[in-house]
Amino acid sequence: MLAPDLKLDTLLEQTSSLANLAGARILEVYETDFAVQSKEDDSPLTAADLAAHQCIKEGLAELTPELPLLSEESRALPWPVRSSWRTYWLVDPLDGTKEFVKRN
Repeated sequence: MLAPDLKLDTLLEQTSSLANLAGARILEVYETDFAVQSKEDDSPLTAADLAAHQCIKEGLAELTPELPLLSEESRALPWPVRSSWRTYWLVDPLDGTKEFVKRN
């Protein structure tokens, strides 16, 4: 549950700024000759995914420390842990990594 004194319009503004910051991190990597790794499911993983994830994770922890984060780049949490979450952040730091790798 969100802190009672947290206003949604303020949260929207803050998370929008956070998304822009994560986007800037992604573009910084895009301009380099970045490496591509493979995750356990053979999907690609780049420094851009990790940089955006870290940026978002840290920012959300400051904004809403009471809310857990479920991210594509986080370690998998078992269902018994997640099943009690009523409210949480669901994040895909870089949607479309395959296209990012192809520079599309």
